[in-house]
Amino acid sequence: MDLREQMVEMGKRAKAASRRLSAASGKAKRDALLILAQLLESEAPAIREANRLDLDTAAENGLDKARVQRLTISDKVLNSMIQGCREVAAMADPVGEIESMTKRPNGMLVGRMRVPLGVVAMIYESRPNATVDAGILCLKAGNAVILRGGSEAFHSNRCLAELMHKALEKAGLPSDAVQVPPTTDREAVAEMLKLEEYIDVVIPRGGEGLIRAVTSQATMPVLKHYKGVCQIFADASCDIDKAVPIIENAKTQYPSGCNAVECLLVHRDAAKALLPRVAEAIGPKGVRFKACPKSLPLLGTYAEPAVDEDWGYEFLDLILAVKVVADLDEALDYIAEHGSNHTEAILSEDYANCMRFVREVDASLVVANSSTRFNDGAQLGLGAEIGISTSKLHAYGPMGIKELTSAKFVLLGEGQIRE
Repeated sequence: MDLREQMVEMGKRAKAASRRLSAASGKAKRDALLILAQLLESEAPAIREANRLDLDTAAENGLDKARVQRLTISDKVLNSMIQGCREVAAMADPVGEIESMTKRPNGMLVGRMRVPLGVVAMIYESRPNATVDAGILCLKAGNAVILRGGSEAFHSNRCLAELMHKALEKAGLPSDAVQVPPTTDREAVAEMLKLEEYIDVVIPRGGEGLIRAVTSQATMPVLKHYKGVCQIFADASCDIDKAVPIIENAKTQYPSGCNAVECLLVHRDAAKALLPRVAEAIGPKGVRFKACPKSLPLLGTYAEPAVDEDWGYEFLDLILAVKVVADLDEALDYIAEHGSNHTEAILSEDYANCMRFVREVDASLVVANSSTRFNDGAQLGLGAEIGISTSKLHAYGPMGIKELTSAKFVLLGEGQIRE
């Protein structure tokens, strides 16, 4: 069987499994998730061994630090996967829920019923935890999923997929509801993106290059975000004692995350008080500042002059662009020009400015007085997430269970006919 035939066969099996899964009971899906949580705990040594094989290969191939960090299944990451299974299991099942039922003048009842998307294809780099996150969310939402992780995580992803197969089978659900292509050949992705007959939507998760490549080749709808260029605007009224820890968290807690802050915009009236404090807090932690002329002398030895390419750039590293702006309007203009519709934040004690920022900024999450790092499905109460969408059709922001469903119209009549 050649690669094309192999991918077509996977698509057919996924489509058949999606039909069974869409009709599965909430209890069966919940049982599968709880069984998977138990397996992740009991098979932790096997998971670590599979991940070690990937990390050894990554070291041999000189994989960069950010991707190695994403590749590693630490105890914290494993515990997060286990907790994610249990949290998603405990959530309400959206499938079959009827929304906004209304009665028409002729007595018909018209509503919308939540239904699975069908077959989801997920294409992603490094992060093996995304294998479990995507699998459990698709399962809860009644979707079959084909998971194509990067070749650097091949052993980890295969191990995790095998555990999901066991959990599905023990719960009486089709194991084909979760599939991982058995090859690292990049042509498998190209062939998969031709399967619009079997795959309903594809979700790429990774670098901008990967996402643009998938978008250009896919014959089915794509839910995506190209990059996470996130800004924090510190207003004139910001509370500096609150602002410094927020900026520190947004930049240093996980600098390679798509929701890490990449540019700090500071009102000119707050710059002299805030920027030296920021430099003192995060400069010793390795942060380098790409500074505009007005901010450069306030950031000390940790700063260097910014160049044009630094504005709107996703560093994914301990690098922070800093720009002093005249007012809220200039900050809004900067975000409109350089943002990526991902996450934007304001630090301000001025209620009117906060509400204007929240209302006018176009991003999948707009934050007042907190860290950009909260743009994450688990942090926003969705359980796990399959990704963050910065395109407004079909979802905007982190995609949890509900975002992995659609809604069909249903009509309940008593013999009415159209005149």
